[in-house]
Amino acid sequence: MWSVVLLLIALGTISFTHYAYRWMNPTCKYGKLPPGSMGFPLIGETIQFLIPSYSLDTPPFIKKKVSRFLMYGLLFKTSLAGKKMVITTDPEISNYVFMEEGKSVHLWYMDSFDNFLGAALINSTATAYIHKYLKNLFLNYVGNESLKDKLFHKIELMANEALNSWSTQLSVEVKECTAIMIIELVLKDLLSYDTTNTSTHNLVQMMSEFIKGIVNIPLNVPGTTFHRCMKNQRKVLELMKDILRERQNSTEERKGDFVDQLIDDVKKEEFMSEELAAVIMIATVFASFETISTAFRVAMMFLTDQQTPLVLEELLKEHQTIINNRENVDSPLTWQEYKSMTFTPQVRMNQLHRQNSTTNESFRYVIPNGWIIMVVQTAIHMNPNKLKDPLSFNPWRWNDTGSNIIGKSFIPFGGGKRNFAGTEFTKVLIWTKVKRGQAVRWPCLSVKDGFHVKISQKKTV
Repeated sequence: MWSVVLLLIALGTISFTHYAYRWMNPTCKYGKLPPGSMGFPLIGETIQFLIPSYSLDTPPFIKKKVSRFLMYGLLFKTSLAGKKMVITTDPEISNYVFMEEGKSVHLWYMDSFDNFLGAALINSTATAYIHKYLKNLFLNYVGNESLKDKLFHKIELMANEALNSWSTQLSVEVKECTAIMIIELVLKDLLSYDTTNTSTHNLVQMMSEFIKGIVNIPLNVPGTTFHRCMKNQRKVLELMKDILRERQNSTEERKGDFVDQLIDDVKKEEFMSEELAAVIMIATVFASFETISTAFRVAMMFLTDQQTPLVLEELLKEHQTIINNRENVDSPLTWQEYKSMTFTPQVRMNQLHRQNSTTNESFRYVIPNGWIIMVVQTAIHMNPNKLKDPLSFNPWRWNDTGSNIIGKSFIPFGGGKRNFAGTEFTKVLIWTKVKRGQAVRWPCLSVKDGFHVKISQKKTV
């Protein structure tokens, strides 16, 4: 009896040891894998990856790996959340990955993101077509022409109203207040929804949980962050469905907005359904406020830093020059005035996962079929070999930076087929009117205890 038990234990130990060795030392019959380490079986190096960093710099996990394997290049293998992957911080390789989508690589989402957006949007043979459809849809409503003719003055008016409201408070948390402002804009002007019927603050709170759930293990058990995220997702999904149904049943004249377009497409597009339309509405609201409000908070952190007073001084000088050149100083900002700014875009520039479908030879290494390729844009932007002193807040750096470096080493809006459709919309929102907090990366950028500021109205012009 005992001999059988001991034999089973021995066989189990040998099997696990063999499995662990194969996991930690993967091979590829087609060539050499990139350098790196795989960590323990299944969990890989997930724990090290998720350790928070109190800095705006490249996450320490990535920085340590790049430093260790620098002699081989800015490419290394690892394993995160049970997935074998290659991480690239090299501009050339990253650009190659973007351009190869649909050929040797295809888009991949984490399981948690899959659950968040829904299988209807992610697991579809028409994924590439859906993305093309979404890009065209967004460009119709937030592209350059729409911004110039319809949204630009609404955004300025919204910003002025928000700033006036903030100035009456002792202090405001920048990201939360900016998120509320942006969500109200999207709900009112893209979805034509009356926000007086909804607590925008509660909507922000619920949707803010999404990002926490996305970067967590997709364990849908009461008490977990992911469970709370999915619970909020269902509430927001029902709200979006209510907006759709209310519009469908309305006898009022068509508004010609984002919602009307989705309703039309539900009727004529085979891939479209009410569920998918509601998910697209959630994704539109989420993408609008989460990234922009985070960038705005970082901008405010830099602009209120007493170590960089010249930046704020130059920024105000440019805006004041535009005002002084007007016939009526109280007239609203024009699109021509906005596009004439030279220093403001430089300030803005300071703020700002794909899976392999075939075996891909990336320069000197082979990336096997089925492995994930993660492009780490932060590490590319923070590369001191491309940008001098990348952590310093120096908008003037862009005067001396060639377009060839900016093109591949500065990719805040992605590249290739996935270049972000709302680029100009984001730039306009980050531009509008520009208690300390501590920056944290986990692995997404946040600020411990928030970033609170006191807004005061300028007394002299």
